[in-house]
Amino acid sequence: MQESMLSVENLTVRYGAVEAVSSVTLSVDRGEIVAVLGPNGAGKTTVLNTIIGLVRPAGGTIHFKGEDITGVETELIVRGGLGLVPERRRIFKNLSVRENLRLGAAARGGKSGFEDDLAELLQLFPILAERMEQLAGFLSGGEAQQLAIARAVIGAPELLLLDEPSLGLAPKLVEGLFGLISELRDRGLSIMLVEQNAYQALNIADRAYVLRTGRIEAACSADDLRDEQELMRAYLGLRGAYAGAEEVASAVPAGAPPA
Repeated sequence: MQESMLSVENLTVRYGAVEAVSSVTLSVDRGEIVAVLGPNGAGKTTVLNTIIGLVRPAGGTIHFKGEDITGVETELIVRGGLGLVPERRRIFKNLSVRENLRLGAAARGGKSGFEDDLAELLQLFPILAERMEQLAGFLSGGEAQQLAIARAVIGAPELLLLDEPSLGLAPKLVEGLFGLISELRDRGLSIMLVEQNAYQALNIADRAYVLRTGRIEAACSADDLRDEQELMRAYLGLRGAYAGAEEVASAVPAGAPPA
């Protein structure tokens, strides 16, 4: 049986006396898109931040490519092949698009091929090629999200963690964004996607976990979750697979507060 690229076992995270994440177990196999869904406050962002080393767990283990990275410094985790696109993008607004990408490339460590990767990347993000010398603070919301993703991808990760990539984007931009995420998977990236737009996430994901009050409430294929109307209604507040696409996609507002 193939070993998972990312394996999280019994992860527990506490903020003081509050247990934000309780005994969460999940995995991502090579070449997969795995969606982590759930309402605000479910602990989704905490799980990502703990995987990448920004938060230290109170219990449990995290293995990446077979190595234990529990509690390892974020810089070492990133250099080892994990990338994060954080919630609300966090690009450097006073730097140009090119300078933001240069900073992302620092995660490559000794990995060669930067110029080739940059040329290929700009084919995937053509708008950034037109904005290379522009200050990032003047980008539109959709352009800024593309830069945040490109900055992570240029670091040559093997697994990309995406935290609420559609947050705050106009509905007409969201479909294109999810098409871009699918394209990244087709180009060899494995992806863990935290997203409140359940309809769009399940359309591109292979598997899904539903997180609620810090616990895994469901783990199944994306198709099964989309077809399981009771789960969709109980845990995601949606009417189910037979609701219209626009109705389901709008069940969680694009600008909802963070998890």
